[in-house]
Amino acid sequence: MSALVTSTERLQRLLALVPYVMSRKVVGLKETAAAFGIRERELVDDLNLLWCVELRGPDPYCPIDLSYEGGEIMISQATSIGRPLRLAVDEAAALLVALRMLGEVPGQQDRSALSRLIAKLEAAAGEAASVSAQVAVQLDSHNGEGYADEIRAAMDSGRRIHLSYYVPGRDETTERDVDPMRLLVVEGRPYLEGWCLRAEGMRLFRLDRVLALTVLDVPSSPPAEAEHVDVDSGLFRPSPDDVLVELELSPDGRWVAEYYPCQSVTELDDGRLRVVLRTPATGWVRRLALRLGEDGRVTGPAYLVEEIRAAATAALGNYAG
Repeated sequence: MSALVTSTERLQRLLALVPYVMSRKVVGLKETAAAFGIRERELVDDLNLLWCVELRGPDPYCPIDLSYEGGEIMISQATSIGRPLRLAVDEAAALLVALRMLGEVPGQQDRSALSRLIAKLEAAAGEAASVSAQVAVQLDSHNGEGYADEIRAAMDSGRRIHLSYYVPGRDETTERDVDPMRLLVVEGRPYLEGWCLRAEGMRLFRLDRVLALTVLDVPSSPPAEAEHVDVDSGLFRPSPDDVLVELELSPDGRWVAEYYPCQSVTELDDGRLRVVLRTPATGWVRRLALRLGEDGRVTGPAYLVEEIRAAATAALGNYAG
């Protein structure tokens, strides 16, 4: 899967790349590409761009000296940007607020490590610590965190749970029995991970989409093949059953390529984009197409194009006369 990389994102990567290499003296191309989550070809392009950078110190207009011959990267003459980046006041304050919010999520068994981290950041943050202290963190009770205590109790007692769970992609409420395995926070939201008997597979359930929860008088017994979901690379999981959707976007619609995970992104003329994405349900794509209007159009598959055209015609019919 490829994603559109903006100039700002690439600049941030370049600013992090220099101190990463300089702190290690010599580092392999393959290792560095893996650390930054990019292909080696993209890393080489970044290094070739750094070759063109001239700094004002130690001498006026001093070029960065680097090499990557033999698959090993070395950088010198880049002292002024070789230091690790420092957080600005607003960045440090936002990080402290986020850590305090994480500390408020129910079900945390050991908060000592988090408390020590917050204390160290507050000691180093100075002004940012006083700014973040003025922000009160309070989790809304209707966001589902209240279910975390019940889920924790079910896991401690080895019990299965029953969920009434809202699925936004299909706009329906489902009933399912789940063997709970762990609670976790992904991308700032609390989730339950467990073996879903309805789907016969591992699933992640957002707690703010749980409408009702009952701890059953049935032992939790996930099968041997139940393994934890790898969430380090995000929650998007392509499936061979997914529908491949192709869209063409105007310059004002390019945000779609950055907001949604895309399988491919192709630059067209006049600043337009062609994107291909995968989805198990197309209902939200129809709504997205109607929302985009002239800033984007779905070009495939053909049946989805016809459905969107019919939906747009029906919507326009409401304005007749």
